[in-house]
Amino acid sequence: MRESPWMMRDEFLDLNPAGTTPVMVDRDKGAVLIDSQAICEYFEETVEKFPLISGTAAGRAEVRRLTAFFDQNFYGDVVGPLLHERMKKRLIERTSPDARILREAMKRANVHMDYMDYLLDHRSWMAGGTLSLADIAAAAHLSVADYLGGIDWTGHDPVKRWYAGFKSRPSFRPLLSDRMEVIVPPAHYEKPDF
Repeated sequence: MRESPWMMRDEFLDLNPAGTTPVMVDRDKGAVLIDSQAICEYFEETVEKFPLISGTAAGRAEVRRLTAFFDQNFYGDVVGPLLHERMKKRLIERTSPDARILREAMKRANVHMDYMDYLLDHRSWMAGGTLSLADIAAAAHLSVADYLGGIDWTGHDPVKRWYAGFKSRPSFRPLLSDRMEVIVPPAHYEKPDF
């Protein structure tokens, strides 16, 4: 189900009184899961496919650290402000975005991209030698920030190559074809090669 958390619908608040997203309902098992980390760990424990939190204890800790970094820091510094200024203000508050806040979010995105470049200069994937939950978290947040025009790819070739690979994955294509109300993504958004 699609949910705009600022609408605070009763049906949604019945699932999650805090009114935050994401929320997942596993009807087969009668489970309501709240928070992306909890949902991902649930899948890791209940679905026997390719593990996304694997390796040594130290390797798994690095996956969790970077997943939290993207879910908390990248979201808080970049995605959250972009969503508020470009989407919530437009659709709910009916006000113009604050250019100062947008510039600051884009500046912070650039700092985070420098860190991601560093990681990818030393590893094949964000957390090590294999695809992990950290890569999925990073790609999901980058996708939203890029959709909202908050990413300047100039000078970030390692992240750009890594993200181009993600964009070309069949499992990622539905995310790139999804659209937000009244907001059109940049022309390069869906193209794997930018």
